[in-house]
Amino acid sequence: MYIPQKQLENLKKLVAPGKVAVIYGPRRCGKTTLINKFLEKTKEKFVLASGDDITVREYLGSQSVPKLKGFVGSNDLLVIDEAQRVKGIGLNLKLVVDHIKGVKVIVTGSSSFDLAWDIGEPLTGRKYTLKLFPLSQMEISSIEQRFETEANLESRLVYGSYPEVVLTADNQLKEKYLKEVVGSYLYKDILELEGLRHPDKIVRLLQLLAFQIGKEVSFNELGGQLGISKNTVERYLELLEKVFVVFKLPGFSRNLRKEISKNARYYFYDIGIRNALINNFNTLHMRDDIGMLWENYIIMERIKKQEYLGLSANNYFWRTYYQREIDFVEERGGKLYGYEIKWKKGAGKPAKAWLENYENASYEVINRDNYFEFIM
Repeated sequence: MYIPQKQLENLKKLVAPGKVAVIYGPRRCGKTTLINKFLEKTKEKFVLASGDDITVREYLGSQSVPKLKGFVGSNDLLVIDEAQRVKGIGLNLKLVVDHIKGVKVIVTGSSSFDLAWDIGEPLTGRKYTLKLFPLSQMEISSIEQRFETEANLESRLVYGSYPEVVLTADNQLKEKYLKEVVGSYLYKDILELEGLRHPDKIVRLLQLLAFQIGKEVSFNELGGQLGISKNTVERYLELLEKVFVVFKLPGFSRNLRKEISKNARYYFYDIGIRNALINNFNTLHMRDDIGMLWENYIIMERIKKQEYLGLSANNYFWRTYYQREIDFVEERGGKLYGYEIKWKKGAGKPAKAWLENYENASYEVINRDNYFEFIM
């Protein structure tokens, strides 16, 4: 079964002559499915290539205009899956769009660090970027009713939202799949990097982060626990962000004396991956980390909503030295929106300092009574 992807319509709007549409996202999140669905409907002649193919890498990494023209041929559309594997892909795509009149290009990458570094500068003014995540509830709702969503909430908090997980009914198969992703695919981009001195520390670092969801992370503390330097921890976290395993939520501050904004919090792109890392697929009534799961789930679903609906916002958390805090802050349209994320139903009290110090701020509790509207 195909679950309609929100980025499909957005991709259709961005594919244009002389432009490159870049699709970033984690492995197994549906990038290849997305481009195949796009190609099913296109009326243009296209060539579809994979960066995993050594012959494709030879042509598309050649920096030779005749070779690139020969590869594209008479096609109007060039599509490259796993483009980060092509050496110098940015410069080569610049040559393609500059020297092949009217050509349209789509590329996908499972890691942003290779693709962004190679593409960023050469394609300035020539590219559009889309992010793809594991399925959002916005997308899943196209195949299930509201009561089914409520019934499936526990599964989302335990097994996450990778397409294959959502479409699999058997929990043992879901667990097996997630362990496979963690074991075979999750670190593939990172472990292929030259100069990675402590690859075993990556897994341990992620396991430590899994128990610190919703808490500020100290590089010094993590380094001490792992036996590596603060700078190495910071570098590893940057790499994990760029391969879409975790993302950073910085602290918000307008330099008020009693606010804390130095450290960041880290969340997982998919909560099923987090649970696979610590090998905990227990049901919710057997867990003591339900608050972490819920906070991670709600924040990630909100970020998916921002991306897919084109909602421009800066995201933060907020905390003071007196332990007053707000889990998630959106800065958009010149206003501040503070959201406290609670698993238990009922209203919470807004931090007095938040409303007193920011005249343009609001406060809302997101719980199981109103979360659906927040993420949809």
